[in-house]
Amino acid sequence: MMSRCPLALDTMHLNRQVRATYERVARAPASGFHFHTGAQYAVRQLGYDAAELAALPPACTERFSGIGNPLRIGTIPAGAVVLDHACGAGMDLLLAAKLVGPEGRAIGVDLTPGMRACALRAAAQAGLLDRIRVFEGTFEDLPMDDASVDVVISNGVLNLAPDKPRVLCEIARVLKPGGRLFLADVVLDRELAPGVRGNADLWASCIGGAVTEPLLMALLDECGLREARVIERFECFAGTDIDRKFHAHLHAYGVNVLASRR
Repeated sequence: MMSRCPLALDTMHLNRQVRATYERVARAPASGFHFHTGAQYAVRQLGYDAAELAALPPACTERFSGIGNPLRIGTIPAGAVVLDHACGAGMDLLLAAKLVGPEGRAIGVDLTPGMRACALRAAAQAGLLDRIRVFEGTFEDLPMDDASVDVVISNGVLNLAPDKPRVLCEIARVLKPGGRLFLADVVLDRELAPGVRGNADLWASCIGGAVTEPLLMALLDECGLREARVIERFECFAGTDIDRKFHAHLHAYGVNVLASRR
């Protein structure tokens, strides 16, 4: 099982690439990337509700760069504690905050200062700061107590992680027993060759670190996240440089996956 990064991968270079990419999304979301960004993409290709996004501040919607729609996976009840795992500029975070209501909490964790600033600005503009918290942190080491979260949402993050079992075990750690993971991420229709997996630039492009659907299901189960199943699939890269470069011999797409903590 390919659960951790290949030995040849320069993880320091990967981390620099990822941080630089998403800082640029925070500063200049319309400057062009290997992935889609923005509210129109979210509505057109991922099934977000146009009216709900129009009611959110542009500070978060313009910088959205997810690859699925985790909020379509299941119900988030009023009063719940929700963790947005690598929340970016906060579009999913604010939508979750509206769902949990004034008695709930929506907590965002992100490693990118520019994205965290956008998320906090959007929360303030939306009048949701009373139920939103945003923390600095990485997906390998979440700043959360054990068994403290009802629902974890994650959108396009796991494929960037060199050590996927560590990331998924962290999610399992912070979830309450019976808590649910609403995971949206990139998957591939076949395994990549080891030499391709060792290319940090391809990892930063969402391809090098992506796995197949069966391997993703096995990783989730291995980390105590049971009954994992794909709920929906998305052509999130249609029309991008990734699609143009790889479409002839590799299919990369987004999936919504539901899993629960044992």
